[in-house]
Amino acid sequence: MRLLVVGGSGFLGREVCRQAVNAGWSVVGTYHSGAIGVPGVAARRLDVTDRAAVRALVAEVRPDAVVGTPYRYGDWAVTADGAAHVGYAAAEAGARLVHISSDALHAGRPEPYGDDEPPSPVFPYGAAKAAAETAVRALDPGAALVRTSLIVGEGSKQIQLCHDALAGRASLFTDELRCPVDVTDLAAAVLELVDTDYAGPLNVAGPDAVSRAELGLLVAAASGIDPAGMKTSTGAAAGVLRPTDVRLDSSRAAGLLRTRLRGVRELLAG
Repeated sequence: MRLLVVGGSGFLGREVCRQAVNAGWSVVGTYHSGAIGVPGVAARRLDVTDRAAVRALVAEVRPDAVVGTPYRYGDWAVTADGAAHVGYAAAEAGARLVHISSDALHAGRPEPYGDDEPPSPVFPYGAAKAAAETAVRALDPGAALVRTSLIVGEGSKQIQLCHDALAGRASLFTDELRCPVDVTDLAAAVLELVDTDYAGPLNVAGPDAVSRAELGLLVAAASGIDPAGMKTSTGAAAGVLRPTDVRLDSSRAAGLLRTRLRGVRELLAG
């Protein structure tokens, strides 16, 4: 299997590269500014906003499959247009595509979201992720669209934010419910999907719905830190326009995949 990981220097992309190399796959990973740093990965610099460059690289690599993880918060050209360029190039090359999407494309509501529910974005990043899905589905109807949530694990920005809040350097919202997933579980699920013909959106997230503040308390307990100094707030009070209750029902993925998607309570208890 020859795999191209677009966004291989990112938190998830790097783990996908690592697991694919360990499985004996031939792996090419792209980066824009940060290094990939995974032994056995052929690193190539790529600007996903350059459509011609994306097409040229895919034509040169001739991958059997492409995992597309590129995004930049607040940057439409990377998150939406870049994903479209990757989708076009993968379809043109006849490569299997697994596109990484997000729960951010939903508006938020008290009931969990199923896999096939249409996007309903309420803020710019969510709109960009929704546009990316729309483009990928139009360009490559056979692509798998992995809708995931907060990605945690060693080196995670989410865990670092919790430590910052516990030290009084940041604030965690009490009114944003998400379903965190471990980066190793998510990467394993993505690589499983490479070897299937699953098409369309698939929720791949943990079973535990927690607020960012609850996540902070779990991190404090796991790290032996007194949570008394943890700063909390609400998105409304902070003037942040983002969906609040965005829970993903990942039961379809649980039945389809061998990878067990562990809940954050289990992860941090261990």
